[in-house]
Amino acid sequence: MATENTPVRIGVLTSGGDAQGMNAAVRAVVRTTLRLGAQPYAVMEGWAGAVAGGEGIRPLNWDSVGSILHRGGTIIGTARSKEFPTREGMLSAAANLLEHGIDRLVVIGGDGSLTGTNEFRKAWPSLLAELMTTGRITSEVAAAHPQLMIAGLVGSIDNDLVGTDMTIGADSALHRIMEAIDSLSSTAASHQRTFVIEVMGRHCGYLALMSAVAGGCDYVFVPELPPADGWEEDMCNKLQAGRAAGRRDSLVIVAEGAQDREGNQITAAHVCDVLEERLGEDARVTILGHVQRGGRPSAYDRWMPTLLGYAAAQEVLRATPESEPHIIGVRHNRIAHLPLMESVENTRAVASYIKDGDYEAAVAARGTSFAQMLQIFENMSTPPSQSRHDDSPVKDKRVAILHAGGLAPGMNTAARAAVRLGIDHGLTMLGIEGGFPGLLDGAVKELSWADVEGWVGEGGAALGTHREYPTIEQLYSIGRSLESNHIDGLIVIGGFNAYLGAHTLIKERDRYPAFNIPIVCVPASIDNNLPGSELSIGADTAVNSTVSTLDAIKLSASASKRCFVAEVMGRRCGYLTLISGLATGAEKVYLPEHDASLDEIASATSDMVKSFRDGRRLYLVLRNEAACGLYSTKLLADVFAQESNGLYDVRESVIGHVQQGGNPTAFDRLMATRLVTNAMQVLVDELVAGTARGHYVGLVNGEFRDSPLAHMNDELDLVNRRPRDQWWLRLEHVIPVVSQDEVAIDKSKLPPL
Repeated sequence: MATENTPVRIGVLTSGGDAQGMNAAVRAVVRTTLRLGAQPYAVMEGWAGAVAGGEGIRPLNWDSVGSILHRGGTIIGTARSKEFPTREGMLSAAANLLEHGIDRLVVIGGDGSLTGTNEFRKAWPSLLAELMTTGRITSEVAAAHPQLMIAGLVGSIDNDLVGTDMTIGADSALHRIMEAIDSLSSTAASHQRTFVIEVMGRHCGYLALMSAVAGGCDYVFVPELPPADGWEEDMCNKLQAGRAAGRRDSLVIVAEGAQDREGNQITAAHVCDVLEERLGEDARVTILGHVQRGGRPSAYDRWMPTLLGYAAAQEVLRATPESEPHIIGVRHNRIAHLPLMESVENTRAVASYIKDGDYEAAVAARGTSFAQMLQIFENMSTPPSQSRHDDSPVKDKRVAILHAGGLAPGMNTAARAAVRLGIDHGLTMLGIEGGFPGLLDGAVKELSWADVEGWVGEGGAALGTHREYPTIEQLYSIGRSLESNHIDGLIVIGGFNAYLGAHTLIKERDRYPAFNIPIVCVPASIDNNLPGSELSIGADTAVNSTVSTLDAIKLSASASKRCFVAEVMGRRCGYLTLISGLATGAEKVYLPEHDASLDEIASATSDMVKSFRDGRRLYLVLRNEAACGLYSTKLLADVFAQESNGLYDVRESVIGHVQQGGNPTAFDRLMATRLVTNAMQVLVDELVAGTARGHYVGLVNGEFRDSPLAHMNDELDLVNRRPRDQWWLRLEHVIPVVSQDEVAIDKSKLPPL
């Protein structure tokens, strides 16, 4: 039993189905708890460990959760306990927790696990009374632990909790699905074949819908919106139209919980039979199954669960017996505290809406982005018909797409979306090859619906990109090119130089009337340094590439004591460095926003030496390429090596342009599609109104934002080429809490997220 002088004890458990990222959350809960002066315990195998007691409840230390960020599953185990929901099971769980002085829990699981936890919390006083009556605990113990305080984290690859943008594991599951779709699409195209792919999602169509959009698929079945009667004919007609428009393959996504409006299940096998019977297609079924739960967690499912675990530990430590329990969730990349049972009840209501045929309510419950993506998918996947846009107010208007700035994975996805959505509006879409120099040279070509087939998941930029933007001397020639190609509007997809180039055209309109066309800038930069948007297309892919490389680097140190100093891209913006540091468990990050002094480097070196003396085997330092001024990556490595005195060795690594390569992640494909959808609407509105304003668009606090290009400089630190306000800097303080046990922190000043 705990005594009056013992530290507060917190239990952490994972329950229900496993989800990638659970380990990151457990690690953050444990280390934040320790840093705040409390003692964490693992409740092994979910509630089964609480019921069993003994070795089922174990104390944890700092090293207990070392080197687990990259691992799938959960190191403390999970199970669905049959005994726990019973009265006897709860009595045993309460007695065993109290034996260790635990009356605070962080529970990571699905809605069933969280509901059971809340029932346990509500029953706690009566359980204590019965345990006292039977002599299993004393009145002193009961008085010391009058209430159970809990915080919940949702681990579910289905992303089915109403009220949070993303649950732990969902992004990683999308990664697995996209790997499968990308692989299947190539073999399907080779044989002009149809694949029907079943993904998880009993009551939630998130995985199905998002993978259909990100994978450029033809048809999708989701539980929230069953297809209308006659869906078989509609599906076949749509697939036939796609082939006629130039598609060599057809991909249909089916959520495991899909059904028709009579409540009959729609299986992948049934869809396959329909296609074979009506189209004579040699269709094949692929059921992805539990591979969606497996493998390493994505970068997002490392850094975001780290923040969630940090916040959950703070929540449960600050709780009082009167506190209402909360789920710690995510809204617009911010931590959100959601009433536990209200969120669970809202989530379960979706199944009732579907059963009652209230599909509008079911879709609305999933949020505005879900509803928008349903419409986007319909527009993107439906081939154009000749008569469809005869009445369009922008019919025959010519809109060009241009890339500028450094390459960002997802540029092709964005360009494809612009072409298909532009055609859907009735526009003639043009592609400018090679950025602003290509426009200068008149390298402009018309793009059809079929021309962009296959671009959705390709890295690079099929239209090409160039960092050069117009000089004053080139403006006249650029104006002539716009006029000679009859360009009525311009979509600029790119980075900082793309914005500067577009801004130059806007400024010079008085001298060059050809620039009086609507121009819309869409953010695409791995540096994530653009105004008006908290995230840029390509940044998520770059973080994942960086994390994958750092994982391999860390493994190379497994047989020795080693410090790695890795240089990360980003120019004068530290986003890639900080987020990669959170995702890899880096002990130290150097950002250009806070240049380090020589004294700070000396202090960090002292901390590093101490940690190796205390038994550390690996120390990871990340330096943004522009951080620390003249203190280069090599200089930092030399300083650390000089002070090691043979205790450890030091290696440096410049990660380089691998961060710009590779195919875009599902997140970047979805964000590119969503941003371009809104950008095209802004441009069409300008064309319909006959106006010619310049815009830059983005997502801020999860909402679409449209800003005037003429006032762009108001938001920028032009010297450092980054926005004045960068939301992610508020996460910087988490790294020393969860990665540097040798560094002292002021617990009273540790801010919540």
